[in-house]
Parts: sequence; C-alpha cells; structure tokens
Amino acid sequence: MAIDKAWADQAPEKALQPELPICDPHHHLWLHRDGPHIRDLRYLVDDLAADIGAGDGGHNIVATVFIECRACYRAEGPAPMRPVGETEFVRGQAAIADSGGFGRTRIAAGIVGFADLLLGDGVTPVLEAHLEAGGGRFKGIRHSAGWDADERVRNSYTNPKPGQFLDASFRQGFRQLAPLGLSFEGWCYHPQLGELTDLAQAFPETPIVLNHFGGPLGIGPYRREAEFETWKASLSALAACANVSVKLGGLQMDINGFGWHQRPAPPSSAALAEAVWPYYAHAIDAFGVDRAMFESNFPVDRLSCGYTTIWNAFKRMAATHGFSAADKAALFHDTATRVYRL
Repeated sequence: MAIDKAWADQAPEKALQPELPICDPHHHLWLHRDGPHIRDLRYLVDDLAADIGAGDGGHNIVATVFIECRACYRAEGPAPMRPVGETEFVRGQAAIADSGGFGRTRIAAGIVGFADLLLGDGVTPVLEAHLEAGGGRFKGIRHSAGWDADERVRNSYTNPKPGQFLDASFRQGFRQLAPLGLSFEGWCYHPQLGELTDLAQAFPETPIVLNHFGGPLGIGPYRREAEFETWKASLSALAACANVSVKLGGLQMDINGFGWHQRPAPPSSAALAEAVWPYYAHAIDAFGVDRAMFESNFPVDRLSCGYTTIWNAFKRMAATHGFSAADKAALFHDTATRVYRL
C-alpha cells in the first residue's frame, strides 16, 4: 500500500494548546522510500516542517529526534560502514533546518542511526564514525529485531533471526554502546518483549528506549483484543527495568490491527484518543511520566492520520485524564530531551 497524504489530511485540525512545547522523539527522513507499506514517498526537512506548521495551525515542536530508516547509506566502502552515510545525510538536513528557512524547530537535534551489533567488538569503529559524522547530534543505535514466524507479519528490514536480543555476538556489540555514551532503541514485536527485558537486565548501565509500545501486533495470527493482556504483562515486566524508557506512539501502523487506513476517512483526534487510550494508560502507569514520551512516528503513521491530528490526540488524552502541568511537560518535552541529551 502507499501512504496517501491527501487522504490522511482530510478535515484538517488546528493544533490544541499550540503554545505547549513539544519534543518529537521519533520521526524519519528519506529521499525515496519503497517498501511493503510505504512506496514512492519523499520526506525531507521541508516536508516535516510543512507537517509541523500545518498552514500556521500547527503545534509548537521545538526539537525532534531522527530515527534510522535506511536513508542514504554510502554506496561504496566496507559494508559495515555504509550506514554512516545516513548520519551524514541527516546532519545535512539538520543544517538546512538550522538556517531558519523552515521555521524554528531544531529538526534532528538528535540522531539515532544503525550499526550491525552482530559484529560484536567489530562494531566499535562504526559507532565512532557515526559519532564523528553526527557532529554532536548522534545519540544512539537502533538495530531492529522485529521477527515473527508467521509470514503475514513483516519482519524488520535487518532480517533478524529469532532471539536476536539473546544472541552472544549481538550482546557483545551492545556492550560497546554505554562506554561511548550511546543509548539503544528497542524495536521488536510484543511476543519478544521478554527477550528485551532480559537484555535490559543484563546491561543495566545502558539506556534503552522502547519503540512504539513494544509493537503490539493485531494482524496475521494475532487479534488485538486477545493479545492485550499478554502485552500488558510483558510491558509491566520491562518497566521494572529502571534503564528503560518508552515511546508512546506508532499505533497508527497497520501491524497494530486498528484498520484506520481501510476506512473512507481518517479518524479525528477525539476518535483516535478514545480508541488507543488503554495502551497509553497502561504504559504511563507502568513507566511513569519521567520515563515516557509521546512520539509522532512520522511519516509512517500518516498511514492513518495527519501530523497535527496525532498530537491533538495526545493533548486530548492528557486533558481528559487529568494530567498535571508537570506531567504534560514530561510527556511532551522533558523526558525526551533528557533521554536524548539534547
């Protein structure tokens, strides 16, 4: 399927509480994307800035964090070093944003890249090259591990094997992160959360950021309602690890099983907030606001709605469920800027 911007931007909304400072800790940039659910999509700094501004009716996004997505790898050189090209590309996009021509947002104030942790000790030169290329912006590594035996569930582009978080070579590569001051993005599916918990327990000195609630699946053999309690228990066990934070977002992907992209029109922020609140309620209760942060996952989540709508949904949840000003500051801005050392 292809993401349809015109469909996602039907009935555009104006930002609620437009003055509230926000750090968006999860978005992507790329020159061209051609994958199983994103095709023929260009998304660069001007595209993100347009989503943020939304015709001068947008949110107060003060900074963002770029998360790796196979963008602009080097075409030549040793294969392990080629992902450093993505950091070089994003740093260039950040410099364009810093010129002030696309608003005040510090786009890609933080950069998270890819390095093959299965290289073990051999990953260190790659990490050092990312740090140099990032010019102070490089914050961590994502080596995705989303895997499922059912072919109807798309596995991560890294072609992970079962039990990747438990692999000895992977863990030896993971061991190199903390000495360099780098964090790790934990992206997997909810049946793998126990493996990520084991990893977090084995390396309590390494900050881990769980992506997208831990990927609660609702496609293939998985039914969203039937899996909810299993996901809750697994997330609670992970939250007991003090070195783990959680990103609250990404539920607009088709793998979660809500099916918004199959409807005639996208959901309003009110409808979105009501439908997904049980996931947010449990995650915030388990981790606390000081280890939780709202995220856009854009442009991937445009599969289901627009950028302004997503952040309005977060603001509706916070208002409806009585979050204090301090809670809102943490969830929308402070946790992200602290975790990513911005």
